[in-house]
Amino acid sequence: MIQSTVAPSRALRKHLATLVLCGLTLSFASAGETTAPKPSALAALPDEPFAPEPTPTAGLVEIQVYPAAIQLNTARDQQSLVVQGMYSDGLTRDLTRDATFTPADPTLVVRDGATFRPKADGETSLAVAFGGKSATIPVKVAKAAVSEPLSFRLDVMPVFMRAGCNTGSCHGAARGKDGFRISLFGFDPEGDYFRLTREMVGRRINTALPADSTLLEKSVGSVQHSGGKRFEVDSDLYRTVHEWITVGAPNDDVSKLPKVVGVEIYPKTGVLDGKGSIQQLTVLARYSDGTDRDVTGRAVFLTNNDTSVAVGQDGLIKAGERGEAFVMARFETYTVGSQFIVLPKGLQFAYPDESTGNYIDELVADKLRKLRIAPSEICDDGTYVRRVYLDVVGVPPTVPEFERFMASTDPDKRAKVVDELLQRKEFSEIWVSKWAELLQIRTTLTVSYKSMFLYYNWLVEQLSKDMPMDQMVQELLGANGGTFKNPATNFYQTTTETLPLTENVAQVFMGMRIQCAQCHNHPFDRWTQDDYYSFAAFFSQIGRKQGEDYRELIVFNSGGGEMNHPVGGRVMPPKFLGGEVPDVAGKDRRVILAKWLASPQNPWFASSFANRVWAHFMGTGVVEPVDDFRVSNPASNPELLEALGKRFTESKYNLKTLVKDICTSRAYQRSTHRNDSNAGDERNFAHAQVRRIKAENLLDAISAVTNTKDKFQGLPVGARAVQIADGNSSTYFLTTFGRATRETACSCEVKMEPTLSQALHLLNGDTVNAKIQQGGVIAELMKAKPTAEERLADLYLRCLSRKPSAEELAKLTPVVAQAPDQAQALGDVFWALLNSREFLFNH
Repeated sequence: MIQSTVAPSRALRKHLATLVLCGLTLSFASAGETTAPKPSALAALPDEPFAPEPTPTAGLVEIQVYPAAIQLNTARDQQSLVVQGMYSDGLTRDLTRDATFTPADPTLVVRDGATFRPKADGETSLAVAFGGKSATIPVKVAKAAVSEPLSFRLDVMPVFMRAGCNTGSCHGAARGKDGFRISLFGFDPEGDYFRLTREMVGRRINTALPADSTLLEKSVGSVQHSGGKRFEVDSDLYRTVHEWITVGAPNDDVSKLPKVVGVEIYPKTGVLDGKGSIQQLTVLARYSDGTDRDVTGRAVFLTNNDTSVAVGQDGLIKAGERGEAFVMARFETYTVGSQFIVLPKGLQFAYPDESTGNYIDELVADKLRKLRIAPSEICDDGTYVRRVYLDVVGVPPTVPEFERFMASTDPDKRAKVVDELLQRKEFSEIWVSKWAELLQIRTTLTVSYKSMFLYYNWLVEQLSKDMPMDQMVQELLGANGGTFKNPATNFYQTTTETLPLTENVAQVFMGMRIQCAQCHNHPFDRWTQDDYYSFAAFFSQIGRKQGEDYRELIVFNSGGGEMNHPVGGRVMPPKFLGGEVPDVAGKDRRVILAKWLASPQNPWFASSFANRVWAHFMGTGVVEPVDDFRVSNPASNPELLEALGKRFTESKYNLKTLVKDICTSRAYQRSTHRNDSNAGDERNFAHAQVRRIKAENLLDAISAVTNTKDKFQGLPVGARAVQIADGNSSTYFLTTFGRATRETACSCEVKMEPTLSQALHLLNGDTVNAKIQQGGVIAELMKAKPTAEERLADLYLRCLSRKPSAEELAKLTPVVAQAPDQAQALGDVFWALLNSREFLFNH
């Protein structure tokens, strides 16, 4: 219950709640629109019959043939081609079934539709033509008469992946299924071979009567199998396993076996014209011996949006409802994907004529044109200045700041206000707070308050003097010494276990969640157990000991200690994620890693950090969540992400340069109003997002507009909530509004979703009510502004950075002017404005 001494009058408050909270102050999309819908779960769809439509020739600009060459290395090899037509209206069409294929020397290859098999050794070319357009690709055939023996790892194990046998829901589960276990997604081939051939000799594998092998009988459903039929007797999958058993189910000589070094899926992109449109995919694996192989028949196909794009296990996709989907193929340890857009059939669209913005706007517009989405208009000056103040310095503009900006006739005033805000200390304070969340700066049983405070002040110093991000990260990761004398070493005190530390480094500085690869190969990304433990090896030689002060920890390079693989106990050499094995002999491994990680040689550092910055200003990342970069979670605009990362790198990792690029782009300046074209768009930046203000910034904003000061632990009176150093230090308000506890490095620590508890605290708690009473704003208004209209206008400018509309003035002015206690009535209006969604959200 609110005490009567500080509470607004109940009748007037109810009336104001009706006026303000229910719509008059809301000229933007509702709060529920701030959360982007989650993509549908990944699922491999069963094969379906697809009926191709007649393919038009009008408007055909060029044809693309994939892959760009045919390489057939043995009698077993085959290569399927895909032909994609590029049309003048931006659409793509599958021309594979309609194109003509003409080999220059037909004696070298045998053609079956768009699939080619070897006939004789030699080199030639293949001409592909359709609709007056043509392309030519080279063809090379070798060992056409040689049938290489089957390999368990290269030929048989892919059958288990394709048939779904080694997934977590089947025999790849930790305890297997029905008494039989193989490694999840094939991370332990040697163990799989043993369990298949030695665990139940003569039963799972019957070399005398291969067809009687339990492995085959269950797969084709001739005996009871809880997993059902996995393939047919006349299928290539069956023939492969049957032949391998027939020749004695041999194991591989791993020393002579080529390894898969890359997988490609073709085509990379497509824009499909309406429901029912099709596109064939082909998948190519590249091996360490320089050969490649068509693995379309061995890959597992998946889609992250089967409503828009369904995919069969033959690699044929079919368009559904309007939308966008990422279609993936998994083979061996690699997952690769292609982005497809589905448009309503025959959609007529003209992109609005806009002035050319910076590189950001060009790339956003390119994507919107593909999607046939028209962007929203640019927001007005009042909306922009409030938005940019909240985003850059964390508080709304004061009334004088607002009026000065609005009075300016300078055409470059938006860029100039960004420059001004970037020089304020509040800008660096916001990013110190963000980094403090990532680095988990908080007191614990092992991290003293002194260590935490020194660590936080080190971060403040780096960001306040504009230290380039790469230098700061390298100094942090390569830190040695005491946690008091060199505060950066606290990074290794916050997390002392090697594997969690490894995961945190990947998540914070590369935007990757590699935790899955600790136990098995990552199911939807390229990372294997070998990658995981080789990356962890960089942290296996960290030494820690207590300093003279029991609260201080000394961090140093011990020079000894290795990382062993959990399967077989192999010593894993340090290896960069997705990179090379560096020379670390006699060196501090962390220093070697730090120089690579925060450098252009690491393709993820600049992109992942730029993505975090983009998400702060735009409400959602190009990759979302911002710390979940993986193949199966693609960027909504890959070209934009690459450009942001490139710009960040070229600016010598200068944060302010990137921020100015974003804040002066048309994409950032767009209105939150949605048109008929972009109403359903959440990830392509056709309009601005309505974003709830972060907990610390919201409390600072309330304090700023009410002229009140706060007191936080360890900080003087008047400090801002964003300056709180300790993640363990909080208030009821900050906790309720989702302040990060900094217990993990995950971006999910910050809660931005509106809740009932937040609404109740604002309505009935002591934060808003007490600050209205303590700040004296109403008393100042009563002295400075003679009329109710002027007083209302000041309150609106102070809270919402706009004047009240004519309708609002018409309804509120008599309520205030005729109130027995006008100060109380103004206080009630103030309370209502601070409780409005227009104040609580940035828009």
